[in-house]
Amino acid sequence: MRAKTAEDRKILELIDPVAESQGVEIVRVRLMSGAVRRLQVLAEDPATHDFTINQCTRLSRAISAVLDAVDPISGEYTLEVSSPGIDRPLTRLQDFETYAGLEARLELDRLVENRKRFKGEIAGVEGDTVGLNLEGETEETAWLPFAWVFEAKLVMNDALMERGAEARAARIAAEADEDTETEEEES
Repeated sequence: MRAKTAEDRKILELIDPVAESQGVEIVRVRLMSGAVRRLQVLAEDPATHDFTINQCTRLSRAISAVLDAVDPISGEYTLEVSSPGIDRPLTRLQDFETYAGLEARLELDRLVENRKRFKGEIAGVEGDTVGLNLEGETEETAWLPFAWVFEAKLVMNDALMERGAEARAARIAAEADEDTETEEEES
């Protein structure tokens, strides 16, 4: 799910090592059509699940250099490098562990019990399956093969907003501590 089409996969193969060398991970690559095609690259720091402006700038420049050298995309396109955002896509099995307890929407590439779309709280991972406590079905956890997941995304709600606010507060506090330590070292 990090890359859907053959063209997306080819680009991901080229830029994954670039991201890795900078200590970040590619969450998703999508080459989108339009008057001018757009290459969207979502990335994050694997330890913090954050992506700073400096990391974004460095990765964008490095990816641009590789794509200019290899030229895997025919015609004009724009490169867009950003964080996955708060209501991020869930593209890797590990995402379902990291965001367990939060609400998500999933779409499968096939029917399961006459449906392709599911919504509920992420229950975690067991082997190669992801668990979803289905909305409106209090005692049922659907265990779905990750390989069948076509699209998955966190749902924007109060719990997700609260988690995001807590993460921002922790990041701001850590940055303030670093600034204080730097000032003390300089004096």
